Amino acid sequence: MTDYEINLIEIKECAKYLKLAYSHRNASEFIQEHIANGSSVDECYADLLKHECEVRMENGKQNRIRAANFPYKKYLMDLQIEFLPEDAKEKLGVLKTLEFVRNGQNLILAGNPGTGKTHIAISLGIQACLEGYKVVFYNAPNLINRLKEARSERTLLSVQRQFESYDLVIIDELGYISFDKEGGELLFTHLSLRAERKSTIITTNLSFEKWEDIFKDPVMTAAIIDRITHKALAINMNGNSYRLRETQKLMKHKI
Repeated sequence: MTDYEINLIEIKECAKYLKLAYSHRNASEFIQEHIANGSSVDECYADLLKHECEVRMENGKQNRIRAANFPYKKYLMDLQIEFLPEDAKEKLGVLKTLEFVRNGQNLILAGNPGTGKTHIAISLGIQACLEGYKVVFYNAPNLINRLKEARSERTLLSVQRQFESYDLVIIDELGYISFDKEGGELLFTHLSLRAERKSTIITTNLSFEKWEDIFKDPVMTAAIIDRITHKALAINMNGNSYRLRETQKLMKHKI
């Protein structure tokens, strides 16, 4: 057995022990190809380790996106900026930096349906995943149901710890369905866990003065608004509907 073969076996054994999957699978072909191209053995090993890091980083990005449970993928590059409401146009550049996530600030996207609130929320969430942040996406009614189930199953403490651990939580469509008192209290408790420490994006079709219609309790409503808006960024998303515009285009083509 040659020194090269012995070294290759050792490399693969070490890669397996260290759980370097790419190196373990590809060491033989990778090194042979590099040596054939005139690379030194040291250069081969360095490049192999570099590729392992690149593969891991890319897998990490994709794993974070999958774990975030987005309903679909939308990216910042896909936004039709010219159709966004004026306030969103003006502040999008700041949002793209994710400075609000680093600072633990909340982001409130409030406006009528179809103006890009969910698209912006998802695209910022995906960008956060790509930059190494731990993100989760919830539809507001589904989140309330999950919290109620956790309480009845006596697993609420575990859910609270997980909820608190995310760098960014996205709560979509707050206001489309009203909550009972239990749901409102659970949401308030969980939002309070993150206050001024971790970032939350909330999309809603209601202005703050109408939030009492969701929570039914004026005292709780005031407390929730105070908690989530403190040092938050608020974007006015009132404008023409994307979806209505697309429907009108489709109808024109059919006529």
